[in-house]
Amino acid sequence: MSETDTPVSAVQAPEPKGRIVLSIDAMGGDRGPATVVAGMARSARKNPDINFILHGPRAELEKLVGKRRYLADRVEIRDASDVVTMDDKPSQVVRHGKQTSMWSALDAVRAGDASVCVSCGNTGALMALSMMRLRKLPGVNRPAIAVLWPSRNPQGFNVMLDVGADIRADESDLLQYALMGSSYARNGLHLPRPRVGLLNVGTEEHKGRTELKAAHEMIQTASEAANFEFVGFVEGGDIPGDRCDVIVTDGFTGNVALKTGEGTASLIGDLLKEAFKFTPLSRIAAVLALTSMRRLKKRIDPRRVNGGVFLGLNGPVVKSHGSADATGVSAAIKLAYQLALSGFQDKIAARVASAVSLAQDAAERETGTE
Repeated sequence: MSETDTPVSAVQAPEPKGRIVLSIDAMGGDRGPATVVAGMARSARKNPDINFILHGPRAELEKLVGKRRYLADRVEIRDASDVVTMDDKPSQVVRHGKQTSMWSALDAVRAGDASVCVSCGNTGALMALSMMRLRKLPGVNRPAIAVLWPSRNPQGFNVMLDVGADIRADESDLLQYALMGSSYARNGLHLPRPRVGLLNVGTEEHKGRTELKAAHEMIQTASEAANFEFVGFVEGGDIPGDRCDVIVTDGFTGNVALKTGEGTASLIGDLLKEAFKFTPLSRIAAVLALTSMRRLKKRIDPRRVNGGVFLGLNGPVVKSHGSADATGVSAAIKLAYQLALSGFQDKIAARVASAVSLAQDAAERETGTE
């Protein structure tokens, strides 16, 4: 199955092709269901082609939805009395979470009632439930979470994965991440031949753990058939850079990098505010630079690219940041909508099947079998 350049990110939206139904977990976020509904209303106002299935306590949600005129006749509420909290262990949710809004939201995708699930809830629980209710694609060992990272590249963003689905990854997993990440970049960032880099402590081929060296060789071998360019090992400074479009790493390293980047962006914003308030002259400078500062704030605002995509499952899942406000929730919904329009799930499935085939071919060459 061939891939097209249909975009699925905020960079460029596909043309609407009819109504898309999204399954929204109203509960579990730090700011509560009112913020989720506000984000839905923003998305509904901008795009009349989105309908929603909203999951949570019916009485509470009916009141919140009733206050939003853009949601009139576009939301089906499915009652779910329980909530997955940030403190719940994934194993407990898998065993006892059948009445939760998260479970209900995933089941709507499983049943085919909705195209994509969106949740602000507990990441570990969401991944565990997603694997149980939607199942992994054939051949996938470890699903990955992919995020868009602001970068110096012309498209404005790089794709990085995994950022927390699983702290471990062997060379076969890293190869699958490269293939799925390049598919995301091809469809999401409109890049016909994405450049893929493997995150390491240095760019020299002799550096890194054994599985990284093995992955380096496997990704290099697969690059031509999978239609991406492998640039080799990259370092942390390349994550927001222009050397590659896709950064592949394990979930532990990726999550640390993601949280470090978010914290650094917040620190820079706070330091700039302090600097511009330091003297009367700096306050005047702040007024003169207001337009440029607003442009910078918009560029590095994490809410604009809120939404990690779970790759490797039999159904798309978008994980919104737990502390997302209405703007962030709306961004995650926009991403989910564009994923649904692009037919991205079928393309990822084809790319994973290609990875399995490539791995089998490599094994046959090593053993000398046909």
